[in-house]
This record gives sequence, C-alpha cells and structure tokens, in this order.
Amino acid sequence: MIASSRVSDNFSRMNTLQDWLVHCERLHPTTISMGLERSHAVAQRMGLRFDCPVVTVAGTNGKGSTCAMLEAIALQAGYRPGVYTSPHLVHFEERCRIHGEIARDHDLIPHFERVEAARHGVALTYFEFTTLAIMSLLAASRLDVAILEVGLGGRLDTVNVIDADCAVITSIDLDHMEYLGPDRESIGREKAGIMRGGRPAVVSDPMPPQSVLEHGRDIGADLWTLGRDFNFSGDKQQWAWAGRGRRYAGLAYPALRGANQLVNAAGVLAALESLRERLPVTAQAVRNGLAMVELPGRFQIVPGEPALVLDVAHNPHAVAALTANLDAMGFYPVTHAVFGAMADKDLGPMLARISPLIDRWYFTDLPTPRAESAANLIARWRSLEARKDVVASAHTDPMAALHAAVAAADPTDRIVVFGSFFTVGGVLKDGLPRLQARHLGP
Repeated sequence: MIASSRVSDNFSRMNTLQDWLVHCERLHPTTISMGLERSHAVAQRMGLRFDCPVVTVAGTNGKGSTCAMLEAIALQAGYRPGVYTSPHLVHFEERCRIHGEIARDHDLIPHFERVEAARHGVALTYFEFTTLAIMSLLAASRLDVAILEVGLGGRLDTVNVIDADCAVITSIDLDHMEYLGPDRESIGREKAGIMRGGRPAVVSDPMPPQSVLEHGRDIGADLWTLGRDFNFSGDKQQWAWAGRGRRYAGLAYPALRGANQLVNAAGVLAALESLRERLPVTAQAVRNGLAMVELPGRFQIVPGEPALVLDVAHNPHAVAALTANLDAMGFYPVTHAVFGAMADKDLGPMLARISPLIDRWYFTDLPTPRAESAANLIARWRSLEARKDVVASAHTDPMAALHAAVAAADPTDRIVVFGSFFTVGGVLKDGLPRLQARHLGP
C-alpha cells in the first residue's frame, strides 16, 4: 500500500533504474552517514527477512574474493545463492547476483519502490537505499544461501540490519579511518559488529586485532580463528585445508590470482564447514568452485601483449599485496602504471610501496568529487619518487591514460591499472573483449 500521493507521484516519475539511482543520490545531504537507525526503521516497515542461511562478510580487503568463492562453491554444490557486493565496476546491477547471474534492472525496480513506500520521509543515503532494495530482491528470490558483503565497517553498515548466521571477518588494515577509527583495534571493533552470539564467526585474518577476538568472546560467538580452528598449507602445485573434523588435501589453487587468495579461501572453507548441517557441500563442489571462480578487477590479467593487470587495490594493505603479486610475475623491461585514487586515501604509502616497480606513470582524473586530481597525484608522486629515470603524465580519464600507456609500451612490457574501482571500471566500461583485442590496437 503506497503511503501518500507524493510517493505515488514519485513512482510515476521513475520508470528506469537510472531514474531511481538519481533519486537515491538526492535524498541525503552526505554520501556517508554512519548509523543503523534509518536503515533499521525502513527495513522493519518492509518486513525484510531471509528464509535461508545468511553469510555476512566484513573486512578491509578480501571481501569480494571471499564472496565470489562462497558463491562459486555453492553453485557447484547445486544451491541457488544470492550475492550482494559493492561498489560495482561498470554497471550498478553488478552489485546483485542471483544463481550466478547479474540482476536485471527491471527486476530491481519493484524493490526500489518497496523501499520508497516504506521510507515515510526518512532521508536514506544512496548506499542505504540501494542496499535495502537489493536485499529486498534477494529475500524474495527463493535462495538457498544469501552472501552479503559489508560496504563500510560492519557494526553500523546497512547490511547489519540482517542477523548473520555466519560472520566472516577478512583481513583488517587501515582504511576509512575518519569513520572507523585511527588504528586496527578501532577498525576491528567496528568490523566485529557483524558477529552474533551463539553463531559462527570466522576470522580469516592471520593476525586479527585483539578487539575482534574480544568482541566475539564477549557476545558468545562461535569463533573460528586461523591457526586454532582451521589452517592451510601448500607448495607450488597444490594446497590443503584442515578444520574442525574435516580436511581437504590436494586442492588446486583458486582461479583468483595472488598469494593472498589462499587466506581468503581458507576462511571460505571454514565458513562452509561451520554451516555444514544447514548447507552441506561435497569435496568435489569445493574443488570445482575454487577452480572456476571469477572476479573482475582482482589481480586480473588480461590476455595479450603487453601484459595488462587490473586491480582495484585502493589502500596501502591492498597495494602491498598487489606489489608482491606483480613481483612474482617475473621480469618485464618496463612497467607502466595507470593510477587514479580517492583524495581521502593514504596516498603516500600506496605510491611509496609500489614505486620501485613502476617505470612510467599515467595519472588520471576520475568521475567523482571524492577523487584526487591527476595533477595533484603527480605532485604527491614527485615528492616521493627518488628515481630520476621515471616519467609521469596526467590524463582526463582512465581510458585516455590506458591509451597513452599502450601507445608507449613495447609488446614485452607490462601495464598495471589500479587505485580505485573507478580506475579499473573506467577501462572496463567498453567491455573486456575490446581490451583482449589488444590492447585498443587497430
């Protein structure tokens, strides 16, 4: 039942998903406004609830990979999973997947209408409104398991209006400190807010902040910690996992590249083991799921020459992992970097960590007010760069920067695009096949 003629008028004016997204951008004066009161009130009026196990994933890095691996294994086990992740790379609909397929815009629109009808004048942020709409679609989709990625923090994130049957805490590091606190202990405390008493809470960070463990113990969560309740080992060919009463040996490495993905995969297997009674999976489903998992923009290597690497690394911890993964690729005569980032990121450590590997920089503007300008990025880089043989240029958008890198690169070189979802999304917007045609050549 629509609450008022004004709401009815809103519905009549918004016929497309883009109309609704523009509406969401106008409701609240700020992009980020911490607190669950608004989301909780609207969710209650919507009667938002799930009739299947819910896995909620929080952390600084590794959330998207963890969600993708959970989804891939669930699909291989014959289940119907639903996934919510954010942000998207190119199209908003990427934030919602049902049974392995990206949601269609016309399926989302009725759920935006549901949120609007339940809002009763509450000024939701863009993130709050869209998250509630996507969770509404997922709840109505006859799922066997819902996998929900936290956007920011955990305790006060809109996803946390739903009680997780299993909470997963991935790696925790310094990011969004203006909202979450100045150190890992403060940030960990916020992430731990997704845990629930008496329910599994998997901590895949090898060295978690004490605040995470203490909160889990304080509320009586069933804590699964790496090194105590589950562990993994591996060599160059294969790896193995052991948990409470179950082992997997001779596993192929996950299809997602990078040494850090084993830590994420170990947490995924612990989460599935913790839900074994409600969501049993076979060893074959685990093997097939890890072998087939895909996630654009996470150390994604696009086939062709020169080598092209896409990575959404956007904080010092993620850039350190990217640097290690690039180092492990072997020798390239010249490495070109397309880089664009948000102004509120810890840019100095990000640039300093990866700079020894980069021979030519292509700094880019990004299409969001939060972004640092390419000119300012060059200034920040020049204040840190010790090598005199490294050159840099500024560009208006990521695709223009990539064009310049491709024009300058030899076939044996390497190009890495990183720094933000906007940076990677900016080069993916015309589709992967065009990049694979290499790389933007005639």
